[in-house]
Amino acid sequence: MTKSTLIDRISQKIKYLGHKDTELAVKTLLEQIISSLEVGERTEIRGFGSFSLHYRKPRIGRNPKTGEPVSLPGKNSTHFKPGKILRQKINNSRDNIS
Repeated sequence: MTKSTLIDRISQKIKYLGHKDTELAVKTLLEQIISSLEVGERTEIRGFGSFSLHYRKPRIGRNPKTGEPVSLPGKNSTHFKPGKILRQKINNSRDNIS
């Protein structure tokens, strides 16, 4: 699902909230999650999940073209951990699909 599809579905479901307001709300939510990650804070949305940063240590990788070793610096990567309710819903829906 894309961001625009999400906005469309929310605005269809919540009739009193216009498309522009829904778009603003979704963009603001995403901006707040990004802002908290930029300063190293964890964001938790109860029942849905949490967004946090995980540090990846520096390591030696390989250039896929030449096979030569390449030094890769350490970096932060974004991590999403689904909440209990989301995990249960996903597992129940998979049982119904299979």
